[in-house]
Amino acid sequence: MSQDQLIKLAVEPVLDVVRAIREDQLDAPTPCTDYTVRRLINHLLYWGPSLEAGARKEIVTPPETPEAEADLTDGWQDKLLAHLTQLAASWGTPQAWEGVTHMGGPTEMPATLVGGMVVGETVVHGWDLARATGQNPEWDADLLAYVHKELVANVQWGRDMGVYGPEVPVPADAPLIDRILGMTGRNPAALR
Repeated sequence: MSQDQLIKLAVEPVLDVVRAIREDQLDAPTPCTDYTVRRLINHLLYWGPSLEAGARKEIVTPPETPEAEADLTDGWQDKLLAHLTQLAASWGTPQAWEGVTHMGGPTEMPATLVGGMVVGETVVHGWDLARATGQNPEWDADLLAYVHKELVANVQWGRDMGVYGPEVPVPADAPLIDRILGMTGRNPAALR
């Protein structure tokens, strides 16, 4: 499977999760302890334009308003669905994965690294939203194998940047999604 096909496999289950989120669930905690459902949606919408632009080799800096101060406005569900659809379209071309790109700032990084992060974050944050709202999405096995491989290669870099918390021990024979979650600092049994 080519890299440009991965984002579609990551996004499709998350679209279903977002469609099923109810307004009364927005203040529910997520397994990502820094976020409620509302704050995680804000996070995804705040960084969304930068991640989409990375696929086009453009620099789009996040808004000046700090992410923590952003608040959901009317139409959050439609906005998040549109963002996820655009994210899949942007990273769904071979050109997106070639050369170097940016992620919300001037620092150049390999496009394969940024694309891999986008795919992984889509799965992990999609799982966060699902778990917080009582849903249980499933992702393609080849996609999860890719995300796991990328995490193994880059998890310490992510921890150094504060993107991932300390690893949560997970049995070696646990489902692959659980091992991915444990590496990112999440407890796969959270909020069950």
